[in-house]
Amino acid sequence: MIWRGGARGGREARRREAAARRAPAGPLRDHLTVPAPAPGTPVAELPLLAVDLETTGLDPGRDRIVAIAWVPVDGLGVVLGGAGRLVVRPGSDVGESATLHGLTDDAVASGVTPGKALARLLDALAGRVLLAHHAGLEAGFVSAECARVFGAPFVPPSVDTMRLQRRVLEGPLGTGPEPAGGELRLTAARQRFGLPRYRAHDPLADALGCAELYLAQVAELSLRSRSPLTLADVMTG
Repeated sequence: MIWRGGARGGREARRREAAARRAPAGPLRDHLTVPAPAPGTPVAELPLLAVDLETTGLDPGRDRIVAIAWVPVDGLGVVLGGAGRLVVRPGSDVGESATLHGLTDDAVASGVTPGKALARLLDALAGRVLLAHHAGLEAGFVSAECARVFGAPFVPPSVDTMRLQRRVLEGPLGTGPEPAGGELRLTAARQRFGLPRYRAHDPLADALGCAELYLAQVAELSLRSRSPLTLADVMTG
């Protein structure tokens, strides 16, 4: 099933404009005033940024980001030279971060502030589409942190490799069996395409893994389509 979402693209643009008006001068407003790619942008020309976060939990309203990593994707290629990774000092107890993320409390304590981390991420995202596995959760954490730090939400166009994997597994007509939850996880999705296994809970490895998975998914979905894929076809709906 191919989805073409011109109306959604217009709504996203209006939301970005409204958020830009609310945001004070600084990194968030600068990011929001850079036009996002149009929904009709061909996938072969689409600039994205694969993003992965490590957090203290799964609730953006309560939990905090402890690490951020990103890898640019330009069209159908990964740009390793633009990759970045930051440890974030959230300003509160990070609990079991050392066990869960391989980050010691000392490493977190010496990380950058949330404001500096967001500024770096927003700069890297300027003019690009957010790409993530479970993009809604990643965007939710960034938006909650932007609201705390900058007083306005983060409004990105996004592509979710978890949703794309559901489309891959459901087949060309979208009538295949409901995928099991485990089949949609990043590691399982990559295994389906024969992609290599990377270290778990490493945000840079997961961002790269997401970027590679996206390219494999787009290649398969392109074979099913009668016309070249665009952002509207793969954007989170």
